[in-house]
Amino acid sequence: MEKAKRDGLSSTWITVLIVVLILAVAYFALTTQNRDTSEEIAKCIGERSMLYVQLGCSHCQAQEELFGENVQYLTIVDCFYETEKCQNKEILRTPTWIIDRQKYEDVLSIDKLRELTKC
Repeated sequence: MEKAKRDGLSSTWITVLIVVLILAVAYFALTTQNRDTSEEIAKCIGERSMLYVQLGCSHCQAQEELFGENVQYLTIVDCFYETEKCQNKEILRTPTWIIDRQKYEDVLSIDKLRELTKC
């Protein structure tokens, strides 16, 4: 009886471990997919928008990380260093995107940015 109980407990732990591993792999796959923005998409978004960020802003960093290495193709203004540009555009929060003269505050998904910029 004791052995059967122990075997049942082992099976439960193995099942839990397998479920956790599946969830971890799914999470990694989804977050990697979002961060792997193609060069072409990043260039298109960069040509049709302006991103206002600020040094030390964790949300700004998260926004930039969505583009991975292709962040270099975005048009970015850092309000810490270029205060006047941000004041002229009345940027009150970062990150802020300006697309077609409209302001969008907060971190935006790549899909949302593609929709707004028609990329």
